[in-house]
Amino acid sequence: MSAQHFLVPVDFSSCSDGALAYAITLATRLQARLTLLHVLPELALEVGAPPSALLARVRYLHALEAKVQQELDAHLTQVQEAGLQGDTALVHGVPFQGILDTARDQHVDLIIMGTHGRTRAHQLLMGSVAQQVVPQAPCPILLLPRHAEENWWY
Repeated sequence: MSAQHFLVPVDFSSCSDGALAYAITLATRLQARLTLLHVLPELALEVGAPPSALLARVRYLHALEAKVQQELDAHLTQVQEAGLQGDTALVHGVPFQGILDTARDQHVDLIIMGTHGRTRAHQLLMGSVAQQVVPQAPCPILLLPRHAEENWWY
């Protein structure tokens, strides 16, 4: 059985742009559908903060969501211009958990994501989204290194 539904987490970096380009190429060959996902981290709201501060954070969050959705829609246009079906998902939470939850909820066959290639020291201190997704993923994952060329696999 071939993969028919790919999840492509995007953070709008050159790394995730490369993963999207690769996903489009692979999906074109397999006629797969793409779901583009962005996970917005939760914004902490201070308990006891004045209402004006809470209102300002809510307005900021709405503006940020609109901007991110606009970026997702621009990426989706690339998918559609390649003749593929696709959709977008914007969720809130911890990035790795949002990827895992979306992959499960949408029953994707493959997750395609870029890796930033951060140093080992950074990974020890901060962790890596890919490092957290891999052991818990409900489906295969294709990780693309930061400096991979779009057609390196030919």
